[in-house]
Amino acid sequence: MSEPAMPESAMPHRSGVGNVLLWALQVLLAAFMVYSGWSLFGDQFVGKFDRIGFGQWLRYVTGVLEIAGGLGLLVPRLCGLAALGVAGVMTGAVVTEAVILGDPAAAVLPAVVVAVAAVVAWFRRDTVKALLQAFGK
Repeated sequence: MSEPAMPESAMPHRSGVGNVLLWALQVLLAAFMVYSGWSLFGDQFVGKFDRIGFGQWLRYVTGVLEIAGGLGLLVPRLCGLAALGVAGVMTGAVVTEAVILGDPAAAVLPAVVVAVAAVVAWFRRDTVKALLQAFGK
């Protein structure tokens, strides 16, 4: 016979060390995303976005989304949702690099970022649930 499910409020919280390591990962990911997003506002990516073919507006939107995701990773209530957003934006980067631009090697870095963001999203899923419950009321 299986044990009854433990109420969420009674579930054990992550250890202090695990939480510190997760926050360190989030800070590093946030710094990378803000840097990456900010760099999209410079001239170095104009040619790449011309080759993508959707116009330069996509470069600016992507930059804003990357910066917003990076900043969101630093906000305790938003960090899980921000990690999901980062994973989504960077999944788009993987597909764009590999399929549209035909450069699978350039897709490796965004794929690593997707994996890191997915780890953060998984371990911060309680914050996503809390937001969904707050907006569902």
